[in-house]
Amino acid sequence: MSRLSKALILGLLIGMFGLTVTCIPCIYDLEENFGLNWLFKIRGPRKAPSEVMIVTVDEASADKLNLPLAPDKWPRGLHAQLVENIVSKGAKVIVFCMTFDEVRSPEQDILFAQAIKNAGNVVLCERLKREEIRLTDKKGMSMKTLGMERLVPPIPPLAESAVALAPFPLPKIPVQLSQCWMFKTGMGDTPTVPVVVFQIFAMDIYDEFVSLLKGTSPSQADMLPHDRDTVIKTKSIDNIIYILRDIFGKNPLIAEKMLEELRNSNLLSADIKKRQLLKSLIKMYQGDISRYLNFYGYPGTITTVSYYELLQPKGNNGYQKQLDLNGKAVFVGLSRRLCTEHKHGFHTVFSQPSGLDISGVEIAASAFANLLEDMPVRLIDFRMHLACIFLWGMMLGIVCLFLPAFIAAFSVIGLGSLYLTVVYYQFKHMGIWYPLITPLFLQAPAAYFSIVLWKYFEVNKERRNIRNAFGYYLPNNVVDQLAQNITNIKSNSQIVHGTCLFTDAEQYTSLSENMDPRELSSFMNKYYEVLFESVKLHKGLVSDVVGDSMLAIWATAQPDSALRTNACLTALDISENDNLKLSTRIGLHSGYMSLGNIGAVNHYEYTPIGDIVNTASRIEGLNKYLGTCILLSEEVLYQLEGFLTRELGKFLLKGKSKPVVLYELICRIEESSEQQRRLSMIFSKGLNAFRSQSWEEATKEFHKLLEIYGQDGPSSFYLKLCKKYRDHSPGEMWDGLISFDNK
Repeated sequence: MSRLSKALILGLLIGMFGLTVTCIPCIYDLEENFGLNWLFKIRGPRKAPSEVMIVTVDEASADKLNLPLAPDKWPRGLHAQLVENIVSKGAKVIVFCMTFDEVRSPEQDILFAQAIKNAGNVVLCERLKREEIRLTDKKGMSMKTLGMERLVPPIPPLAESAVALAPFPLPKIPVQLSQCWMFKTGMGDTPTVPVVVFQIFAMDIYDEFVSLLKGTSPSQADMLPHDRDTVIKTKSIDNIIYILRDIFGKNPLIAEKMLEELRNSNLLSADIKKRQLLKSLIKMYQGDISRYLNFYGYPGTITTVSYYELLQPKGNNGYQKQLDLNGKAVFVGLSRRLCTEHKHGFHTVFSQPSGLDISGVEIAASAFANLLEDMPVRLIDFRMHLACIFLWGMMLGIVCLFLPAFIAAFSVIGLGSLYLTVVYYQFKHMGIWYPLITPLFLQAPAAYFSIVLWKYFEVNKERRNIRNAFGYYLPNNVVDQLAQNITNIKSNSQIVHGTCLFTDAEQYTSLSENMDPRELSSFMNKYYEVLFESVKLHKGLVSDVVGDSMLAIWATAQPDSALRTNACLTALDISENDNLKLSTRIGLHSGYMSLGNIGAVNHYEYTPIGDIVNTASRIEGLNKYLGTCILLSEEVLYQLEGFLTRELGKFLLKGKSKPVVLYELICRIEESSEQQRRLSMIFSKGLNAFRSQSWEEATKEFHKLLEIYGQDGPSSFYLKLCKKYRDHSPGEMWDGLISFDNK
């Protein structure tokens, strides 16, 4: 498999892993509770639109105005004065994020209602009350309880005076608040405070909105009142919102067409703010029923003044003269910025460790400001979300596989930083929310540790392959040593006591001359397969192969007769194997030798070194002159039982100063025949006569063997020597030693 294919497979796996985990509900919760929070934290507070202002009903105002701390006990005549002062400063819309569903003082209530009516731009909140209804069967038995919600409006004088009423439901449970309703689906898509306030705020561009809708869908535009003043006077804001919600809900393409028409037309081109306001109004009806809040920062980030500051008497050099409310939306309500004792806060990403939360009025103002800017937090389209996760996983997998593990770690960190930078930019400037938890904290570590594991298993696989390959040339213990520390290759030698077995194939030279090299290679592979199986069967090690010759060794720290037995059994198995296509001569010798890696520069071979190896080779070569198949030294047979052998004499091999006593290995004792045992006995008599220089007697015994068996290599060899020494005596001091000048 190519490296690119592996990279694509790993990338595909990381991508699929990301797609799988991102669809798990708990991961989505992590994205919202940690990923979104993190984006807000690193972004920090941002400037709120200047068109939004909050008036706080707080402890400072209660102190300045000598009022009780409980705001619901404040005289509503003060609210009337507040409305008048705000209206006098040119506010476009006033919102009371407080409930007035109980009668307090009729006189005060009338004053407040009259001020609201005169202002003509005040929105009051409706309280959402949850009720439980018990369902019964035909017998009147209780079956189950059904929970229902209903709107509780302000008292009639106030409700009739307000330009519009709207609820603003928020979850008051111990979880972090990150969304708010635009339309309450459980109550027939009832518009909430931010939507109603924004529609009133945008009435300045109502005519342009209707004109744009008429150009896109005339029939739908005819459903709307064409005069904005009439809308305000008849207090039909809610009716307009319901109609527009229905139009855009049934035909979502209308919003796209209106936005396209707005981009291509010169409508309000001279007034950038109104053009943006028109675009935001279209987007409001095009958007979802709930939206993620794009918070502006900690409590008090939106321009906030205390209630009492707007009640300063005229002419006083207080704050009243300095406040600019012209064209603004003013939200009035309880704030925890100055009044932490009241439990009107909601836990958000910007809640402070001291316990200071953002109040409901600040959340309402934030939601309105988001609509005004058309910049709520927008989670990317689900299809784009999946594509982003998948492509990110693919990129991580490919990068990690193509780079070394150490560099891949820094690459993953770098890519993660780049991804975070792009996501941060999109969030800060456009409010677009890309996933963070899955790509950065799940996919990135998964990609890196997967590649570490992948490469670990690949390296292990390569090591196993190399080890298996070395196993064809080296013993397992040596392979293990080299695998642990190949730097010890030069010093990895030791003195051992071993037995060397040399083989040589007869007629190989003529065979190699007449056979095609490929055929010869195949033929010799089959030949060596038989030899190697015998060596392996008897726990030997094939040390070297050259042409038609093989060197096998059995080695241990101290002399071990069991190893020499195995070497002899191997020699017999080879000579008796009917699958060999070439007759094979074998020589064996035992003794101390150096075993290890021999070589220099960048080439080493694991092989035995010492006189034992050379002597074994010379012994094998004597088979050709003695007419034997297996020759072994006296050292091999030391304290060895179970084999039928015959001594062939003492020989001084070429280049050697020390003679060796050689034996022919005939067979296992239990497999020997009477004829083989008699041959050994007669040959022993002839050899003894030869050593005592009784040439006639020795000749007689060797001839006897030839008469009985027809052919015997050692007997023929000694008959020639008897004739030679009879003519030229070796001398009285001769002890039977035979010198060889040939290899």
